Amino acid sequence: MHDARSALRRHCSTIASLGLVALSAALAYHHSPDDRGLSSDELDAPTLADAAALASEDATGALILDLVEPEDGEGGTEAELDALIASLGVPVEAAGFYSEGEHLYRVSGPASSLAKIEAALADHPLVEGVEAELVYSLIDAGEGQPQALEGEPLARFEPNDEMFGLQWHMEMLRAPEAWMVTRGEGVVVAVIDTGVAWKTTDATRMVPDLAGTTFTHGKSFVPGLADGLDDHLHGTHVAGTIAQTTNNGIGVTGVAFDSTIMPLKVLGGDGRGSITGIANAIRYAADNGAHVINMSLGGPLPSRVLTKAIEYANNKGVTVVCAAGNEGRSRVGYPAASKGSVAVASVDAVGERTWYSNWGDALDVSAPGGDTRADKNGDGHPDGVLQNTIKLQDPLNNDYMWLQGTSMASPHAAGVAALIVARGITNPVEVERVMKETAVHPNGVDWDREYGAGLLDAAAAVDGATESYTAERAGFAGLLGLLGLGGLLGLGGSAAAGSAIARVGAGQRRRKLFDLAGLGLGGLLGAGLLGLQPAAYGAAAMLGGGAWFGSPLLFSALAPLLAIVLFFSVRRLRGLLAGLAFGYAAVLLHSAVVLPTLISGLPGGEMVDRLWLFANAGVALWLARRVLLRLDASSE
Repeated sequence: MHDARSALRRHCSTIASLGLVALSAALAYHHSPDDRGLSSDELDAPTLADAAALASEDATGALILDLVEPEDGEGGTEAELDALIASLGVPVEAAGFYSEGEHLYRVSGPASSLAKIEAALADHPLVEGVEAELVYSLIDAGEGQPQALEGEPLARFEPNDEMFGLQWHMEMLRAPEAWMVTRGEGVVVAVIDTGVAWKTTDATRMVPDLAGTTFTHGKSFVPGLADGLDDHLHGTHVAGTIAQTTNNGIGVTGVAFDSTIMPLKVLGGDGRGSITGIANAIRYAADNGAHVINMSLGGPLPSRVLTKAIEYANNKGVTVVCAAGNEGRSRVGYPAASKGSVAVASVDAVGERTWYSNWGDALDVSAPGGDTRADKNGDGHPDGVLQNTIKLQDPLNNDYMWLQGTSMASPHAAGVAALIVARGITNPVEVERVMKETAVHPNGVDWDREYGAGLLDAAAAVDGATESYTAERAGFAGLLGLLGLGGLLGLGGSAAAGSAIARVGAGQRRRKLFDLAGLGLGGLLGAGLLGLQPAAYGAAAMLGGGAWFGSPLLFSALAPLLAIVLFFSVRRLRGLLAGLAFGYAAVLLHSAVVLPTLISGLPGGEMVDRLWLFANAGVALWLARRVLLRLDASSE
């Protein structure tokens, strides 16, 4: 009998260990980044010659100089950097308030002098990059003054906004069905644009349909209105698509209307702004609590400086969503084509790619962008995207306007990203994966150059933010249970449990069966396999999300430890407590492999997050085994 139990223990442990390795490898592959854009290291920085080929308004004529960071071990000293700047012999100024830490400078002067500097610094050991300073602008489809996705009928939230019936784009996105699950609570979305009419001043008026929307950390990065206020109209319209005040009896709705908007003005009243201002705004958003960034702006050439800023935001857990561009060409514009951006194309009211939308290899998804020249849905109005915004360059007056463009498609996607984040998924790689895997492609394929992964489905996305992990967590729970139970007598495996139960009396038999039932129920509850969110995600939601997303306290073994400390003295609950610890270990181990939620407050990036989760999964598994050993001993 002893040899049989030893063999059983070895087999259980071997099978479980091999299964864990195989499952982890399969999931790591499945959840690996799927981004077709180019990283900052892969991009060719725009040169002065490239800028000269553009229209005069698309470049400033200056250079952006990106120097090494000595503190990061990239070489050089601060004294050497100062000497290099002084040797240039032309005006050099800090490129925004991040320039000190990033050593980013703007170099101006005569074109002949800048050309010599560009050539001299191209391979300089203290220079990370030098590029022409471009000007990006609104992505304008011109002429700016449907059918819903088909899916399983779901319960809907019906807002009382008086013009909601004209928002075909919300129906196409299946936003009302998504609102039954979440409305973006606790999520901060940075709108990097012309600003937002988010408060009333002597020179501005808050638009009425943003009166119930929450705002934070408004800031301007270009001359003009301060505090991220709008003097164009574009940014306010974009912000409305994301979080227009909803169910307030007036106007229209927003995709993630309970989210918070961070209005960052990088484009002036003429709709134009420099790369340096945009890059600074991206870093500002990442450093001030944004979870999602929307950029409905761009240009034809890439920028390493801007792409590095996007990578910085990604590394801090920020999903960056960008408009693909409105030139109607087979190449996605920038920054949408940069790695780390979710590039969004536009479809019209019947789900067909619009005549103006860019498409191509770097495209990720499609979303409603509209066509103001048509009325394909027959409602008597232009098929544009309807939101409340200021009148053109008139921040004291507002109206409800139909606009079109990938500029309008992008904030729909940013809103869906916010809904996903509100479900506890904060890793930009995983947010993008959920968006793509739940999108509906009109041609029934996984991806193509015309629609990307397909048209976004908000209802499927909020469900997929949790359901896509259910089977994976169940696999980890089963294998961890096998590993943890393999060597335990009485409860140590099906054969051992059966023989033990056969030898004891009826009272002990009932107790063992009760313990086994509690163990199974606890495992299902702990792993979130009974239609409930795992405890870490549920707690974050109850605490209001935001800063609680990825809290190291929630994503640790603390919860099962507290449950065991509080209730271990109750003999009948020990099986349930052991199961909860096993289930929690499964969630933590799954999170360590897949990393759907980045851990906040831990230095060191993803690797440290994974080590934290692995370590706490081990602690939770050890707790479960200790409870089972005590449970087995008390059954003798």
